[in-house]
Amino acid sequence: MSNDNTSAPIGPPPPADLAARRGYHHGNLREALLEAARRLTAERGPYGFTLAEAARLAGVSPSAPYRHFKDRDEMLAELCRRGFALFGARLKAAAEAGGLNAMGPAYLGFAREEPGYYGAMFDWRAPPGVATEDSFGALVGAIARQLPEGAGRQQARLLALQVWAVSHGVAGLERAGMPRPGSGAPDAEQVLGDAVMRLLRAP
Repeated sequence: MSNDNTSAPIGPPPPADLAARRGYHHGNLREALLEAARRLTAERGPYGFTLAEAARLAGVSPSAPYRHFKDRDEMLAELCRRGFALFGARLKAAAEAGGLNAMGPAYLGFAREEPGYYGAMFDWRAPPGVATEDSFGALVGAIARQLPEGAGRQQARLLALQVWAVSHGVAGLERAGMPRPGSGAPDAEQVLGDAVMRLLRAP
């Protein structure tokens, strides 16, 4: 019989926060926690989970998140910041590629594809200092190019806010599953496009 001493060591398993310490040393803990929070926000909304649940999903101990975040709100604030940065970049790219007509589908596409970020951005209170001007500014610029010569910047900003409100409403209805599939209602892109056209035509 072999007297092999390479068998697994006898003794208690490593402490529960070992994964957290390893993640911390490798620089992955913060990103793992944010990804867990993004997934939980997509599934349950920004108020539907605790910091401990985000830690569990990330595979670390309940105390591990406090290395980087004082509470869940601070974690959601970072998701909100990242979401608006990505959102603004997508809207600017859409505006450059196809003008105002491309921005509505880009808005709806972001809401569908990034529910975790979208929830942190709009279903939760955005903290002070979050940069929303990139996305709003891109919309203002695209609308200003559609207005008659001589129209003021204030008019473009007013219309941009109205377009944003309609876009958010259409996206919110779709996220809530309304109208129900099979109802015969037009798709979200058609509804949004028609509403934007009517706003721009209004005297």
